[in-house]
Parts: sequence; structure tokens; C-alpha cells
Amino acid sequence: MSTLDVSAGAIRRDETVEIVLLLAFAGGYIDAYTWIIHGVMANAQTANVIFLWVHAMGGEWAKAFHFVPPILAFTAGIVIAAWLRRVAGERASALSILVEIVVLITVGILHNRLPDLAGTLGISMVAALQAAMFVKVEGAVCSTVMITGNMRQSVENIFAAVYGGAPLGTLRKAVIFFALCAVFGCGAAAGAFATRAIPDLALGIPVVALLIVLLRCETTPPEAIR
Repeated sequence: MSTLDVSAGAIRRDETVEIVLLLAFAGGYIDAYTWIIHGVMANAQTANVIFLWVHAMGGEWAKAFHFVPPILAFTAGIVIAAWLRRVAGERASALSILVEIVVLITVGILHNRLPDLAGTLGISMVAALQAAMFVKVEGAVCSTVMITGNMRQSVENIFAAVYGGAPLGTLRKAVIFFALCAVFGCGAAAGAFATRAIPDLALGIPVVALLIVLLRCETTPPEAIR
């Protein structure tokens, strides 16, 4: 099947545009939440590594160590995702969403008692599960937890479409990747607003988005995804 050629055959439920956009919204949301509440990034481990070494080189070891737990939690989430793929096969993506929902609800409950442990570790693990499980949209590699690669693909495909001679579906591909960037930004904006306005209930919004994803993964018949 050619990249983003939806007419060439069935595509996986977890690669549909609807599901990937919902996940991008959740990805932006939880990154804004963890930055405001904990001062670390849930998804962007590049930023955490940079901050870690900037503070370490300045001899600010306490500040540097602050960025270690989310990196370790993200690593643990990747391991869990790999294990789910081995033991659950095609059900792995749905199970990972279920785990994400449970973890976010748990973080919301424990937020007042163990804010750093529950928030930093739990949400970084959620981000890792999503980053490892949902890596394509209609057959094309994408990310639902950061926009760098999506932005590059959007710009490259717009250029190819304008320049001429691009394969059929190039403009559609550009629009999808642009939408991923835009929705991620909207999620970050919603996360920033809700985290400040209703901090104790803020994680309920990405949980709703993930519940919709879970229902779509479980109820959409394979023959409908063409």
C-alpha cells in the first residue's frame, strides 16, 4: 500500500486520521500539564535531556536530577509498549490506551498526595506508550506526541505539490500532517488553560479523548476502514 493511499486497501484502526488527531490533542495537552505542574516535559525527552545537562554543567545537581525521573519513566513506558506488542499482537494498541486511561485517572486521584511521583512518572509513562504504539497515520510515519517530524513532512509535501510532479495524494498528506501540528497546539493551549483553571480536574479532558480513541479502536469494523 502506498503512503496515505487509502484506496489501496484496508488500513489499521489505530492509523486512521480521526484517532491520530485525538491522540495528538491528548499529547499536546499532557505536555502542557506536566510543564506547568512539574516543570518537565512528558513527551519531549530531548528537552528534558538538554535541561538535565545544562544544569549539570552548571553544578546545579538538584535541578539536573529533577529531569531524570521523567526520562526513566519514559524508558519504562517504551519497554511496556514493546512487551504489549509481543503478548497482545493487534490488541496491543487498544490495551495501551486502556493503560493510559487508568494511569491518568490514578495520577488525578494521587495528585494532591504524591504530586511529583504520580504526575512526573505516571504521565511520562503514558506519553511513552502513546509514542511507541501510535506511529503511523494511514501508513505514513507520524508522531502524536511532538510536531517536529510532522511539520517537516507537511512542509516537504506542500513544496512537492506546488513544485509539480508529486504523486497522487501528496497534498492530502500535507494537510493531514499540518492538522496534526495544529491539533497538538490546540491540545497544549487547552491543557495550559485547564491546568490553571481547574488543576484538580484537568486530567479528565485527555481521559475523555483517550476513551473515544479506545471506543473507536474497539467498535470500528475492519471493513469500514478503507
